[in-house]
Amino acid sequence: MTTVRDMLATHPAGLGGVDREKLGRCIEECVACAQTCTACADACLAEEMVGDLVRCIRADLDCAGVCAATAAVLTRRTGGDADVTRAVLQACAVACKTCAGVCESHADVHEHCRLCAEACRSCERACDELLRTPDLRAG
Repeated sequence: MTTVRDMLATHPAGLGGVDREKLGRCIEECVACAQTCTACADACLAEEMVGDLVRCIRADLDCAGVCAATAAVLTRRTGGDADVTRAVLQACAVACKTCAGVCESHADVHEHCRLCAEACRSCERACDELLRTPDLRAG
């Protein structure tokens, strides 16, 4: 059990029909991805050819912001709106997919970009998996 899942288990309002494991994993992946993208952007800034990494830095920072916002929305369970949750999960998956693609183009040269792309792909999968749960499927 992680702290995230421990907290979800103690929430007095419950989780509705949302799968606790998938929700917990998605929150954890979003937080990890936000941290990794921020670290990647910072590492890109320290590279000699920083001018060649502007698009990567922008994708990193956009993804970090979206992931952090998604983790916050997913964590707040009281009175949640499935449409809002679905929208942020979709946005997060898109930001992660975009960032992963950009970072993968630098992964053979920059290890931080390789690690970031992996974190983005993992977060994208977690968002997509949570979106497929019955209570969040578009209807």
